[in-house]
Amino acid sequence: MLNTNGSYNFKADIFFPWLLLCTLISAITLTWWQVQALTSLEFWKLVQSWPTINYLTFGLTLWTVLTLSWRIWFACRYRSYAPLSDSALPTITIVIPAYNEGRQILPTVRSVMNSRYPMEKMQVICVDDGSQDDTWEWMQTAQQEFPRRVQLIRQPFNRGKRHALMAGFAKAVGQVYVTIDSDSEVLPDTLRHLVSPLASDPRVGAVAGNVRVLNLAEGAIPKMMEVSFTSGFDFIRSGQSVYGGVFCTPGALSAYRVDVINPLLKNWINQTFMGRHAAIGEDRALTNLVLSSGFRVVYQREAVVLTKVPTTFTGLRRMLLRWARSNVRENLVMLSFMIGRFRPTDSGSGWIRLFSTTQFFRMTFGEAFKFVVVAQLLLAPVHTLFLLAVACIISASLPALVYQKRHGGWFGWRWAIPYAFYWLFCLYWISLWGLLTASRSGWLTRGLPNVAPPPKLLPTDLPTAGTSRVFSKAA
Repeated sequence: MLNTNGSYNFKADIFFPWLLLCTLISAITLTWWQVQALTSLEFWKLVQSWPTINYLTFGLTLWTVLTLSWRIWFACRYRSYAPLSDSALPTITIVIPAYNEGRQILPTVRSVMNSRYPMEKMQVICVDDGSQDDTWEWMQTAQQEFPRRVQLIRQPFNRGKRHALMAGFAKAVGQVYVTIDSDSEVLPDTLRHLVSPLASDPRVGAVAGNVRVLNLAEGAIPKMMEVSFTSGFDFIRSGQSVYGGVFCTPGALSAYRVDVINPLLKNWINQTFMGRHAAIGEDRALTNLVLSSGFRVVYQREAVVLTKVPTTFTGLRRMLLRWARSNVRENLVMLSFMIGRFRPTDSGSGWIRLFSTTQFFRMTFGEAFKFVVVAQLLLAPVHTLFLLAVACIISASLPALVYQKRHGGWFGWRWAIPYAFYWLFCLYWISLWGLLTASRSGWLTRGLPNVAPPPKLLPTDLPTAGTSRVFSKAA
C-alpha cells in the first residue's frame, strides 16, 4: 500500500476526477428528474401525492434510516477500555504544535502537567511553528513554570502543522505519541484513559480522544458546536470504535503507537493531492495510515479534551471548509486501500468497507441532491420550505437526544434545533464547495490573535530545544 519514495501509493489523485464526474452526472440527472416531476403536476396534486411519487426522497430516506440504525446499534455496543495502573502505562511523548496561539499555550501546558499520569513516563514538547505573535514567550513562561519538564522547539518560519508535529516526533523518546492542539486543555485523567488501549490491546494502533468545547461562554456558535461535537464525534466514533474503524483521530487529542507510525511518517510528511502538498487534514491522514497497516483505531470516551472553537460565522465556515476538503481527499485514500486485501487477520474490515462506501455516496448523491433542493425551492418554494423546516426539526432530534443521554438536561434541545436551521441557511454549501476545491490546502483559521504581555521571565537556566533529556522507557 505504500511505496518507498516517501509518497502515497493510494489512488486518490486518480479517483478525484471520477468523483467530480459522478457528482456532476448525478446532479444533472437527479435535478432533471425532479424538475420533470414538479412541472408535470399541478401544485395541489403534488402536495397530495408527495409521499407516493417522490421515489428519490423515499430512497434517500430509506438509506439514511438503515445507516442510522446500524450506527445506533454499534454505539449501543460501545465499551471503553479500562484505565491501567501506573506500572502498566507506557512512556509517552506529548507534542503540542502551536502557531499564533498566544497566551492560550500556557493553560494548555498546565492542563497536561496537572494530569494524573506518572511524571517519569511523560515527555512534553512544545513546537512553535514560526509564530508571528508572542507564542514563543508564553512557551518560555510555561517552561519556566515547569522546569526540566517542558522541551521547546522553535521553527524558523511557518511550515505547517505536519512539520511542527514531525519536529516533535524527531525528539521523542516515548513509546506512544500523544498530540494535543495548542488551543485545547485536557482533564486530569484524560491521558491515562487515552493511552490505556495501546498498552492493553496489541491490535490497537491509534486512539481518538473525546472532543468537547472549551469556550462555551463565548456566544451561540460554541454552544451549537458542543451539541454537534457530541453527536458527530462521541456518538459516531463510539460506534466506529466497536469494529476498530474510527475514521479520524482528532488533532485536538490523539495517541499513536510509535512503532506503527514511525515507518510511515516519511509518506505522511510528503503527502500530495492533485500535485499540491497536503498541508491540512494531518490527523485524518495519520488515521488512514494506521488503518491501512491493519491496526485498529479506537475511541476513548473518558479521554476528554476541551478545545476552543470559532465564535463567528467566518471562523466557523473556514474551519468546516478545511475539514470538508481534507475529508474528500482522505475518503478517496481510504476507498483506494479498501479495494485491496485489508486487515485479513482481524475482524471489522467489512464494516469499515461499508461505511467507507457510504462516504462515497454522500460525496456524490448527497451533494447532487442539494441541486435538487434548489430546483424545488425555485418551483415550489412554500411547500419545499415547509418540508425543509420539518427535516431540520427531525434531524436535530438525534443530536439533542444523544446530548441529553450523555450529559442530561435540555441544553441539547435548546441548541440542536437552532444549529439545524443555521446549517441549512448558512453552512449548507460548505461540503459541496469543499468537494469542488479539495486540492486547496490553506489552513484558513490561524491569524494573529490579540497580543497580551507574558509574565516576566526569571533569570533561571532553562533548558533549550537542543538540551538532551533522559526519560524512563520502562513500560
